[in-house]
Amino acid sequence: MTHFRQLSTLLLLILISSFVYTQNNLKSPDEFFPFKYGEQFTPHHLLVDYFKHVAENSDHIIVKEYGRTNEQRPLIWSIISSPENINKLEQIRTDNLKRAGLMKGTPSGSDPIAIIWLSYGVHGNEAGASESSIATLYEIANPSNKNIQPLLENAVVIIDPCINPDGYSRYTHWQWNVNNKVVNPNVESLEHNEPWPGGRVNHYLFDLNRDWAWSSQVETQQRLDIYNQWMPHIHVDFHEMGHNSPYYFAPAAQPYHKYITDWQGDFQQEIGRNHAKYFDKNAWLYYTREDFDLFYPAYGDTYPIFNGSIGMTYEQAGHSRAGRAIVLENGDLLTLKDRIEHHKTTSISTIEISSLNAKRLVQKFEEYFKEPIYNPKGKYKAFVVSHSNSKDKIKVLCEFLDKHKIQYGSIENTLNINAYHYASGKTKSYSINNQDLIISAYQPKSVLAQVLFEPSPFLMDSLTYDITAWALPYAFGLEAYAVDQKVAVKNPYQFDKFESKQQKPKKTYAFLLEWQSIEDAKFLGALLNEGIKVRFANKHFELEGKDYGLGTLIITKADNRKNLAFAETVIESANKFQRNITAVKSGFSSNGFDLGSGENHLITTPKIAVFQDDRISASSFGQNWHFFESDLNYPITILPLKNLNYAKLEKYNLIIMPSGSYRSSLLKIEKIKNWISGGGRLIALGSALSALEGQSGFTIEKYASAKEKGAAKKENEELVLDKRLKPYADRRRRSISNQMPGAIFKLKVDNTHPLAYGFPDYYFSLKTSTKAYQFLKNTWNVFYIEEDPLIFGFAGSNTIRKMENTTVFGVQSLGRGSVIYMIDNPLFRGFWHQGKFLFSNAVFFAGQ
Repeated sequence: MTHFRQLSTLLLLILISSFVYTQNNLKSPDEFFPFKYGEQFTPHHLLVDYFKHVAENSDHIIVKEYGRTNEQRPLIWSIISSPENINKLEQIRTDNLKRAGLMKGTPSGSDPIAIIWLSYGVHGNEAGASESSIATLYEIANPSNKNIQPLLENAVVIIDPCINPDGYSRYTHWQWNVNNKVVNPNVESLEHNEPWPGGRVNHYLFDLNRDWAWSSQVETQQRLDIYNQWMPHIHVDFHEMGHNSPYYFAPAAQPYHKYITDWQGDFQQEIGRNHAKYFDKNAWLYYTREDFDLFYPAYGDTYPIFNGSIGMTYEQAGHSRAGRAIVLENGDLLTLKDRIEHHKTTSISTIEISSLNAKRLVQKFEEYFKEPIYNPKGKYKAFVVSHSNSKDKIKVLCEFLDKHKIQYGSIENTLNINAYHYASGKTKSYSINNQDLIISAYQPKSVLAQVLFEPSPFLMDSLTYDITAWALPYAFGLEAYAVDQKVAVKNPYQFDKFESKQQKPKKTYAFLLEWQSIEDAKFLGALLNEGIKVRFANKHFELEGKDYGLGTLIITKADNRKNLAFAETVIESANKFQRNITAVKSGFSSNGFDLGSGENHLITTPKIAVFQDDRISASSFGQNWHFFESDLNYPITILPLKNLNYAKLEKYNLIIMPSGSYRSSLLKIEKIKNWISGGGRLIALGSALSALEGQSGFTIEKYASAKEKGAAKKENEELVLDKRLKPYADRRRRSISNQMPGAIFKLKVDNTHPLAYGFPDYYFSLKTSTKAYQFLKNTWNVFYIEEDPLIFGFAGSNTIRKMENTTVFGVQSLGRGSVIYMIDNPLFRGFWHQGKFLFSNAVFFAGQ
């Protein structure tokens, strides 16, 4: 017995000494990094190393990798709590999902644990955010900090230290390359003047803080996987803004989306007061309830809110302009250390107030998800996507819903309803059957579903920060209905099965595929890359008992005689892209033109160049880059505009001008015009059109006639005169009549033109600019706005008047080539899927 006691004592001493040794091995950031923390920017790989170091030397911190960026940098997250909670993390996680109704079963009954998620650095050049994650982690891990440990008994803290590693690395690497050995706070110094495209955006130059709901980017997609596994009660998105600004924290500004609960608003007040306590103590400037509203659903504050969380944005002065230190307008010096300290303070304050209110947070979170199962918010109780839609579009929508854990299914028996018809904006009768896709509002993710599907969100105040309409049926180009009564979902939705092993037919004259979605464009791009020659139909025809519409892809054996593997290549690609192609034995049509007709145009394989320059919009350029590489998987050449003078344009037959402010000294108009006249095609987007306005040979003109120009000038003079005696205090609100924050306009479409093949006679365009061109002369005005258009979201009254009778997408013939004018951006933020289909028509069909 004595021997046993001695052995037990020895083992206990070993465990205690091991624990103490581990704790003593924990290094502060100053001790760990090869530079003084806060005096230089931390490279991403060292940030990751430090998080791993802390986890290795702590018994209550876990660090994991949840994915990789486009540039293969690790995306990491840490989970922090008390040792007891760390040992039962899975129970805490599943209890939370069960409370929300997102997992079957009953919660364990353990004490409520608040789940707090802190996200840093979604904008890479707001580097103080990610830097502060390091200080926050050490503050929590430091064993000498006795105040924090009791808080962790009621909380699980999740830290994502760098949401955007590629953007962060772009900025911090540049800083290491250019900043002075001795810190220079002069704003004119190079380290305060970040070059294009800046570190704000990710590899494809997307703003990840606008991507939470759309999840077009790999960083967002991988983050949402783990976010939906945890569903936090608190989420904070840490940012930086202009260096002269005070600190901003919750509560947020109006307008709030109408589905935000009183609790979500009220608890922001409590959090704000807790922060103010510490900021007042340190005499730090701050403000609340201004600038940053809670309306658009794809932010790092609103997306969590619509998933039951208290979602908030915190903004520290700094941004790329601040460098390591900068002189403020009041003469003070703002340092990187200051920025870190402020964000660290609100991080710890958030943990504190959340831990102290863990029971209330968990209770309200549970109520948020349980209530809509029986009594959903909002006018519409179900959303119906008609089976008449392209199966590809329905499948892509379902994949989108799956990412967000939004439930859907089908009904058992036919149901006749009167419902809001998205395409017409009117109430219509419709007969729902078991092939239609139903998204019911009677489900845990009810609020998120309704926010994403509502046709025109109620806007309390038109002074808002972002786009004001985004309904998924418009974005996906779907025939759909919003229903104000309950529609019982009884069965899972059944997708049409694809015959994955299409075999080479014994006798083939041609393969045919109707043109219906961007999935068809992916297939076409793959065939062209394989050297397969493809035609598209310019007329309807009937062949072997089936009707084929405009844009139908025609892949004939005759066009591909030299390709001995022709049929095998087509079948292999069809299987890869799940295309149900039709093999026909004859080219003789029973109605319409035969397959050998000149009306069936042979596609010239696009050889594409995309202009790049520091005066080109980074987001517009990035959206084009991402479209070709991630959506189409189609090769492009990125052509620096500075090289245009000696570039051999004959290498390309399609050039894309992203939106931007083009310098006439670099944009060689005559050279481009000669290239177009020789057979080239030019796609000009957004503000790029300004560079072509009034240029010889181009039809793009702001005014169709001198009379219309004079009328516009007179109207503008009257507006200026009207402002002269208006109150100064109303200046911002008066300006909204001329604004376009982002609204959906219904366009009229000439779907007999190749730019509109596969479209109905309308298109819903997300308009984010006030730029407008009256109907262009000597141009095919394919997509245009008529008088009194159907509009969703907010657009200023003067802007709406200006938009009437204007072209949105048009095609001009110029010599043997063409110019495709795109006033609106069909690739906006990578989520306007019907716009991607439109852009595919521009790439493969229009002007061929």
